[in-house]
Amino acid sequence: MGEFDIIQHYFNRQKAKQHSVLTIGDDCAVIELAPEQQLAITTDTLAVGTHFFPDVSSYDLAYKSVAVNLSDLAAMGATPKWISLALTLPNIDHQWLADFSNGLFAILEQYNVELIGGDTTKGTLSITITAQGVLEKGKGLYRHKAQVGDLIFVSGSLGDSKAGLELLANQTPSKNSHQDYLLQRHLKPTPRIALGSLLNHYSQCAIDISDGLLADLGHILERSQCGAEINLQNLPLSTPLVTEFSTLAERFALTGGEDYELCFTILPEKEEAFLKAITQLDIKCSCIGRITQSGLTLLRNGEKVELPKQAGFDHFSL
Repeated sequence: MGEFDIIQHYFNRQKAKQHSVLTIGDDCAVIELAPEQQLAITTDTLAVGTHFFPDVSSYDLAYKSVAVNLSDLAAMGATPKWISLALTLPNIDHQWLADFSNGLFAILEQYNVELIGGDTTKGTLSITITAQGVLEKGKGLYRHKAQVGDLIFVSGSLGDSKAGLELLANQTPSKNSHQDYLLQRHLKPTPRIALGSLLNHYSQCAIDISDGLLADLGHILERSQCGAEINLQNLPLSTPLVTEFSTLAERFALTGGEDYELCFTILPEKEEAFLKAITQLDIKCSCIGRITQSGLTLLRNGEKVELPKQAGFDHFSL
């Protein structure tokens, strides 16, 4: 089976759903945007040994590869529409490809996203996805738009993915529902698409938590030239995380990464309206601090706490 046979057999499963896609299957896919729309584009690569273990389920791998890109679009307040896939394979394993294809299209169908192109090649296993979404002109969530006095919120719970990774790294088989929850939070993160879209009405600033809360919040602070105070007692920690990793739960939440929750700012005068609006989405959002003039301060019940030595994940600091 050659390159184009692989594409035809495993990845040519969707019929064009969106009228904005003018052509698929040429040297480029061609799409048309409405006059009032902007295009949001993101690319992520997942490489074996760096982002995932060699024996990970290819279904889960495909699902997560898409999810992390959709999370980037959610952090911009964009609605995901299309992806392209570059897949590098060491060899042709038909069962692996079948499972990978099933995982890929499962999440694409879930979020109404279309595969419109890509490439396959031989080499060390890696998956690169470019995702594209649309934004209404004049809208969007940007790292440089935090303002002093803004409230800092996060969605969901933090630290779960790091805990799931620890279970995988230690080859701990799932023994109970708590461990199963943590494993699934690592393998199948939830891109907060609906929340990102809602935030266009209440916020101007957001980021998805991929490298850890402190690291990713740090990107906002650097771009916005401001500081922050974080109240540790307000960190949202799940019951499974606290039960299985009680002494490490807080550190995982601050520095663990790969939760793919959103960290965002809300003007104090919009907080009440925002909290009322999110009840329609059934997504927990927690206020964990506020934007300040400078510096990053951790507080526990008003008392300063020392910052962790390692703020988050960095590929080139290993």
